[in-house]
Amino acid sequence: MSNLIHNNNLPTENLFSQISQILKEARTKVANTVNTTMVQAYWHIGELIVNAQGGEDNASYGDSLIDSISMNLTKVFGKGFSARNLRNMRQFYLTFPIWQTLSAKLSWSHYQILMRVDNHKARDYYAKSAVKESWSVRQLERQIATQYYERLLSSHRDDKEVRDIIERNIPVKPEKFDPLELVHDPFVLEFLDLKEDPSLQERELESAILTHIEDFLLELGRGYAFMGRQKRFTLEGDHFYPDLVFYNVLAHCYVIVDLKMNKASYADVGQMQLYVNYFNKEVCTRDDNPTVGIILCSEKNDTVIEYTLGSRSDISIFAPKYKLMLPTEEELRREIEKTKENFKRMKG
Repeated sequence: MSNLIHNNNLPTENLFSQISQILKEARTKVANTVNTTMVQAYWHIGELIVNAQGGEDNASYGDSLIDSISMNLTKVFGKGFSARNLRNMRQFYLTFPIWQTLSAKLSWSHYQILMRVDNHKARDYYAKSAVKESWSVRQLERQIATQYYERLLSSHRDDKEVRDIIERNIPVKPEKFDPLELVHDPFVLEFLDLKEDPSLQERELESAILTHIEDFLLELGRGYAFMGRQKRFTLEGDHFYPDLVFYNVLAHCYVIVDLKMNKASYADVGQMQLYVNYFNKEVCTRDDNPTVGIILCSEKNDTVIEYTLGSRSDISIFAPKYKLMLPTEEELRREIEKTKENFKRMKG
């Protein structure tokens, strides 16, 4: 909103506000309509598959049938109809056999997560809570993973109080689900046979690489302790967000990791130098050694790793203890390429 032209004319501001509200509601309605139509189509496809297989107990009988249908559908309608997806649609119908019980407020991604919950009472609770509280997919997944429903039942409340809480669907404060997120949902794009925005895939790959590097360093057994991801610090009013921050207890120093999805520029190196200098000056104690910065560059056909040192240090920083705790360039390159290959395989 900061780029809007400000006008002190009150009627103009009111008109802008009213038009904005109309457009927001229209866009939300379109997104919800696409989602509802897609979920309904998948439910009916699941119903047809179950009936063609002769019922719930004959899944293995129809495996070849699903494979054959998948090949033909993919040729005509695109990649959203793999055999695995068709089996998910079949399971969707079996898990929610009555169409009227489904909510238009939940996306296909929501329902895929709900299908993993075997306890039908727990599943019903999570579904109702997700609808009532507009849970995002991530919030729903978190509530299920932490067994919120089961913990509620096992608490020391009496039966009536637990039933009242469940009926009122009192959840942990959620992250709200924005229906407009559906516009970029890969499942919706597949359903409409539209290409996914390359920038979205790049962000997904970036997140996957960072997650893998985080796990790799922690499992390396060289004294890494995770301090934060996108850990904000403010310098002269500007906010900065290093991708990963660790503390190495063996070398007594902070290690900052920043990922660039293209070739590193002088600006990127300068930014890392700023991170390192800031940590040396504002975060490190007198007992800490100089901070080490690692720039990971994941180019399309190459992976480059650069180490950046603060102004307090020189080449002597790579003393034996630093070499022992820092991963080699080859180790980092191998882990990045591994993630890229897995991501490419997952995306088909």
